[in-house]
Amino acid sequence: MPTRHVAIVDETTGRTLAAEARVAERFGERLRGLMFTARLRPGEGLVIVPCASIHMLGMRFPIDAVFFDRAGVVTKVVRGLRPWVGLAFAPRGTRGVAELPLGAAVETEAGHRLRFEPPL
Repeated sequence: MPTRHVAIVDETTGRTLAAEARVAERFGERLRGLMFTARLRPGEGLVIVPCASIHMLGMRFPIDAVFFDRAGVVTKVVRGLRPWVGLAFAPRGTRGVAELPLGAAVETEAGHRLRFEPPL
C-alpha cells in the first residue's frame, strides 16, 4: 500500500502547518514515526493516527506536536519536544498527532480546528 500524504491547515489562523505530511496509519509506520529521520524540512510533517502518546527516542531533532480529535479540533500543542528525552501524552478523546518541524505550530492552540487535505 503506498504511503498517503496530506496538507495540514490550521483553519482558525489560516496558516498551513505542513504542505506535505506523511500519514502513518499502519502499526509499523506508527511505531517508527520519525525515528532515524535526519530532519523535517519546512512544510513537511508526519500525521500518526491513531495515537495517544509520542516519545522522542531515536530522534535527531526537536519537533512541535499537535494532537487532535476526530473532528480535527486541537486537543493539545507541545512545542519544542527535545530529541531522546521528550514525551508527550494526549488528552482523552484525542485521535492523532501531527509531528511538525520546530516552530511550525507557533500560532496553533488547543481549540483551533485543523483541516487535512485530502481528509484523513
